[in-house]
Amino acid sequence: MESKRKKICVAMSGGVDSSVAAYLLSRRGHTLIGATMCLGIADQRGRTACCGPSAVSDARRVCDRLALPHSVLDFSNQLRSAVIADFIGQYCSGRTPNPCVRCNRYLKFTALYEYARSCGCDAIATGHYAKIGRREGRSVLMRHHDTGRDQSYFLWSIPATVLEHVVFPLEGLTKDRVRGIARTAQLPVAQRRESREICFVPDNDYRGFLRRNGGIEMPGPFIDTAGNVLGTHRGICNYTIGQRKRLGLAVGSPRYVVGIDAPGNTVVLGCREELLARSCTAREMNLFVDRLPARCTAKVRYMQTDFPCEAATDGAAVTVNFITPAEAVAPGQSIVLYDGDIVLGGGIIDDVCR
Repeated sequence: MESKRKKICVAMSGGVDSSVAAYLLSRRGHTLIGATMCLGIADQRGRTACCGPSAVSDARRVCDRLALPHSVLDFSNQLRSAVIADFIGQYCSGRTPNPCVRCNRYLKFTALYEYARSCGCDAIATGHYAKIGRREGRSVLMRHHDTGRDQSYFLWSIPATVLEHVVFPLEGLTKDRVRGIARTAQLPVAQRRESREICFVPDNDYRGFLRRNGGIEMPGPFIDTAGNVLGTHRGICNYTIGQRKRLGLAVGSPRYVVGIDAPGNTVVLGCREELLARSCTAREMNLFVDRLPARCTAKVRYMQTDFPCEAATDGAAVTVNFITPAEAVAPGQSIVLYDGDIVLGGGIIDDVCR
């Protein structure tokens, strides 16, 4: 992609990663435009917290520093309909959603990509820590070499047709190196603090967010895997598979959430061994390869180690059998399949066999 000069739209969040991505591409001679997605999310004090005025201002200052045109795009409706509504609905159904995956699928690499194409751009670039490689004559998504920063888990949903037009300029850099480049280039965001919260839950209190946005807290029974009632929970939206803390229940030995029955308004608790999964089925699959290998690895949480597995697809879903039982496999979360450093694809976990 970068062997020839291209016209590239850079997704500018106002942070150091996207700013350095733009800087590196400008140094390579590409024609760039900067675009900031304004998502219109306000905090409890009514201040715009997600890509609000300060982020837009920072992105604009970086673009001015690099002599790039800058546009602000209102994607607030898309965020509410494609990401936030699903986030609320999934939790209220006893599932554990991953909003960053949906944001990447529907906003960054669909809506923003369409905007880029309308501007005559050949590609879209972001500040993600991931890599684009080639396999069997096509572009493939790959892990970043810095495993502590690798974000490929969140990127499996990029449409394969769009992946051919994606650039990750930070693919060979550590975070420390990125900040060093920002300081050397005198980018105005070099010291900006990094945020790890869900963008539309800036206080990181997702349970409070759910309460404020229609999540119903209906008490119901805690039961063990034998059906014995252990106590009363505060509403299923307060719990996720694998949770051990904040259960508000004292039963002697540690207990984990091993199941959530939304129709029965029941939370099932068990010991750690009962949390292990033998297999799962995933839907809404997005595969970057025509055929899955007989053996691969799977990641079911962002910072979790891969599990060796066997995976097969019937076209509508993928069944994954774990060679070693996997812990905390939760319906609604993403499962991403890897062949070494290559991302084979991913999907949304639907059914789990424990």
